[in-house]
Amino acid sequence: MSAPQPRQSPHRGSPSEDQKPTHQAAALEVDLGRRLPGVLHGLANRLVDLVGIEGTVELAAQPRPNPAAVVGKQTMEALDLPSTQQLDGFAIPRYLRTGITMLDGAVAHAIEQDPTSGGRGCQPGTWRPRRRAATGSVRPASTAANGPLTTRLFAVDDPGHSMRVTAAASFPLFLAAAGAQMPPRVDLQEVPFPMVRVQDPFFAPRRAVNLRVTLEHSLRQLEETGTLGNFDLAAAGKHDGFKGYVFQDSDAFKALEAIAFALATDHDPALAARFDAIVDRIGKAQQPDGYLNSAYTVQRPGQRFVNLRDDHELYCAGHLFEAAAAHWQATGKRNLLDIAIRYADLLVATFGEGNGRRDGYCGHPEIELALVKLARAAGKPEYQQLANWFVLRRGSRFFAQEHGQDPQRYDGTYWLDHAPITELSAIAGHAVRATYLMSGAVDVGAATGNDALLKMARRVWRNTNGKNAFVTGGIGPSASNEGFTHDYDLPTHTAYQETCASIAMAMWAHRMNLLWGDGAFADAMETALYNAIPAGVQLDGTKFFYVNPLASRGQHHRRAWYGCACCPPNVARTLAAIGSYAFATGTESLWVNLYGQGEVMAQVRGQMFALQITSEYPWQGEIALRVIAAPREATELRLRIPGWCTQYSCKLGDAEFDADGPHLGYLAARRQWLRGDVVKLSLAMPVRRLEADPRAEALRGQIAFARGPIVYSAEQVDQQVPVEQLIVPPGTELTPEHRADLLGGVTVLTGRALDGGRPNWTERTLYRSQPPAAATPVTFVPYAVWDNRAPGAMAVWFPQAPRPATVGGPEQSATVTMSFQNWNCDPEGIRDGEEPKRSGDTPPRNCHWWNHAGTTEWVEYSWPTAQTIAGTRVFWFDDTGHGGCRLPKSARLLWRDGDTWRPVVARGPELPIAIDRWCEFAFAEVTTTALRLEVQLQEGMAAGVLEWQLLPADEDR
Repeated sequence: MSAPQPRQSPHRGSPSEDQKPTHQAAALEVDLGRRLPGVLHGLANRLVDLVGIEGTVELAAQPRPNPAAVVGKQTMEALDLPSTQQLDGFAIPRYLRTGITMLDGAVAHAIEQDPTSGGRGCQPGTWRPRRRAATGSVRPASTAANGPLTTRLFAVDDPGHSMRVTAAASFPLFLAAAGAQMPPRVDLQEVPFPMVRVQDPFFAPRRAVNLRVTLEHSLRQLEETGTLGNFDLAAAGKHDGFKGYVFQDSDAFKALEAIAFALATDHDPALAARFDAIVDRIGKAQQPDGYLNSAYTVQRPGQRFVNLRDDHELYCAGHLFEAAAAHWQATGKRNLLDIAIRYADLLVATFGEGNGRRDGYCGHPEIELALVKLARAAGKPEYQQLANWFVLRRGSRFFAQEHGQDPQRYDGTYWLDHAPITELSAIAGHAVRATYLMSGAVDVGAATGNDALLKMARRVWRNTNGKNAFVTGGIGPSASNEGFTHDYDLPTHTAYQETCASIAMAMWAHRMNLLWGDGAFADAMETALYNAIPAGVQLDGTKFFYVNPLASRGQHHRRAWYGCACCPPNVARTLAAIGSYAFATGTESLWVNLYGQGEVMAQVRGQMFALQITSEYPWQGEIALRVIAAPREATELRLRIPGWCTQYSCKLGDAEFDADGPHLGYLAARRQWLRGDVVKLSLAMPVRRLEADPRAEALRGQIAFARGPIVYSAEQVDQQVPVEQLIVPPGTELTPEHRADLLGGVTVLTGRALDGGRPNWTERTLYRSQPPAAATPVTFVPYAVWDNRAPGAMAVWFPQAPRPATVGGPEQSATVTMSFQNWNCDPEGIRDGEEPKRSGDTPPRNCHWWNHAGTTEWVEYSWPTAQTIAGTRVFWFDDTGHGGCRLPKSARLLWRDGDTWRPVVARGPELPIAIDRWCEFAFAEVTTTALRLEVQLQEGMAAGVLEWQLLPADEDR
């Protein structure tokens, strides 16, 4: 069978249902009374998501006989760019205005090009410029000259005349087509996790460790940290002794959900009894009216829902509801479900409109998707209605009101509360909150038929996967907000990529795939499931990553537990439920998304459709699907052809498989299946060299490696030279080799790369011979299993050419010490010679004093023998806008004289403190064994230093 045709992929930033590219002048004839405002509003929105062409766009409308009677007072936003913008690499001139306002059917906001520019502008015809707009116009009526175009308001002399708005542009443009629709929904149903048996070489061993080790480890940690004891305090009416964060209950609920998933496929009476005992403790902590939150019951009796933004009551309730639904589905028991129903009934009576209900929603979304699950399990549609209300209220700036702040000045981005949810077009804020919210929005939109929600989800998905997803499938570059900064911010050493965020991405992708049956969503889901998510737990099941960088210098390791322990039980529940991602059903179809070995028993047409899958996936692409049972009628089988696969073959027995497609990533065959039928699918798995969009500055000029769904990394333990010195030039070939004896059995990549050395320019010469790059053997292992052996450096991305030499002086031979450093501070960054461009850059090695604030701190160079120094230059770190470091209040340089620290004597101005530039300082030369840079931090702020270089004294001075 031939290779699949390329498909439009929602996670690759390609055009979709509301972005139709055009390369020439285009005109739309639309019904003015019904469609014109929406068309132009869509155009205005799309102009800020540019990718592609040059040309002229015309919008023309022939109105109804009496448009005023239909349009009334409809007002659309005008796109007003305050200055020249750089969007997706293209310069967008300030003069572009594309909005339209219809007021009483008479006033339009249009564009006219200044005649002096020599171009063709608006063709007013019977139009006349209008100096005063009708009440409610979005813009003053006066003519505004903005470069080569002039913006004016026009009125139509006769409503029966045609109206034309022309926008001439010499920049890439996407035109929102009239009447554009989303792709048709297929509304698939997830095959329930109890109906899937996982027996593959990748997940089955991990699930066994999860059941045997991780769940026990988690329960022990929950006892030791007081998480379960908090419920006992609440049950006993105690008001002191609470341990942990205000959201501590959620860790227990996630662990219970993990146990519920495990019990569905692995009968364990002892584990089931422990589950029931914990449920009994939780039930005793529940208040008579159904309220359940140990933090508030113990610490703030009599208060509830007073700080929805920060205190996670509804978030904790959501995880309770998910655990209850999973347990009921796995075992049929109602003990936890009944607790959840009592609490959910209270929430339905508390939140919403009318009948004394109150406003509000949770600062940490999660309850939205959980209420939809609970509604299905309990058969109570009012829970889904409450989820709908929570979702649609998002963006009303309730949190500003709750915290007594001016809504117009309140920035709710961190909580995804900065705009009405249906108007969102980009991912933002805290990564886990954002993706949990998107999952809930998809659930609600699908259940209620809210197309505005679903279109929003597709827009935000394109932005997330096209501009903000790591190659391993995770999200969230920034530690300061555990989330997003700006598009294409994809660092390596400082990548945050929280384990919970990777899990939430898989959840969101899975929901999108169920709704539209587009394999591109399943591609993204698969990437996270095979890379970012399993990296979150050690192979022995007892240690976990919270943060998942894409490069390390050997200092980043998993831990047994965390004070904020959201990730360990989250990854445990995901591994236990991995089968729920693998298959889906339509009314007459079975869809296969993942190809791990195992079995599935699905209901299609009310009859059993069962498959046995044999494979070594993801290490090999040979897959056999044997029919165990099938419906009596003709039924469709859909097989996903992953986006990474460019060559495949498919047979039924020994004959070519008669299938359509692939369409949206799936081969489809409809036939009356017989027991014993075997479909053989072969997916070619060459080693792939991956490069990033050049707008991802941190990855520019670098390469990563993947094979099948697996992304690879280099660990120091396997290399003969330091990982950071590896160069992988074009043409480098790596060979797959399966190692059953390594890391539980993995396929590694082996070959030869170059050792680029560590070129450093310390000599006082203008030119020198370039050191040769010697060949060196390399072995790459899956990112999913890194840091399971000897500690050491790791990298996913590698330069394709030698790095430029770094510049340094006497500091290169010094020892670096600091007054304070936390887990993500690397003192070596202060002298790594990486030339800063901006103070707000976050380099791989970052030297700072966060989270100290307002204190006096220092960083010091020391030598075994005395050095003579006469100057210094400092590049300060200041991450305003996405972190807590600012320029210091003051700074001075000290030198060690015996046992005494003395300030240097300046030769001119004192040491400058300025942003985005080198701050140079000359002083009377000193001969010393140590220099200290001492800084006074601003009140409430930390500080840092990107580079600190020393200038040796001139021997001829």
